[in-house]
Amino acid sequence: MRSILFRRRYALVACMWLLVGMASSTFAQSASIGTAQNGARVAARAKGAFDVKLTPQPADGNSAGVFDRMSADKQYRGDLDGVGDGQMLAARTPLKDSAAYVAVERVRGTLQGRRGSFVLLHRGVMDRGAQSLMVTVVPDSGTDQLVGLAGTMDITITDGKHFYDFAYTLPAR
Repeated sequence: MRSILFRRRYALVACMWLLVGMASSTFAQSASIGTAQNGARVAARAKGAFDVKLTPQPADGNSAGVFDRMSADKQYRGDLDGVGDGQMLAARTPLKDSAAYVAVERVRGTLQGRRGSFVLLHRGVMDRGAQSLMVTVVPDSGTDQLVGLAGTMDITITDGKHFYDFAYTLPAR
């Protein structure tokens, strides 16, 4: 029993680290608010902070000990004001500096004055300490005033606080 509790505690810490700590990626292109040519798309950048709460979920009997499942609840503040709820699946390896996670998160709220929802896909990999994180909008997942949303999100942690930098495009109004 003690071994199971240790593994679950380790999995929780590892998943939390993976979900919010693997964020040294940068968006290669700088996007700024502008006007679209020919009424096509407007590129913008949204920044702010978020809080996240992870809750362990029961393991599948076939994958117990290898995969860990979590639900994630987020509260976004700043240019993106809303809530996110998602599911995460993480894989551990015998090496503490190698692991991976994937997550799908639905975000509902207001993005720089436009209301709606969209879905984010997270992919995080740690290869012997080298970290990479990709968070991207699932194509065609935007609703209401966010229909046509596309983009990527960087996540950083500074002094224990979580921040997002969301480079995105939307159809011009």
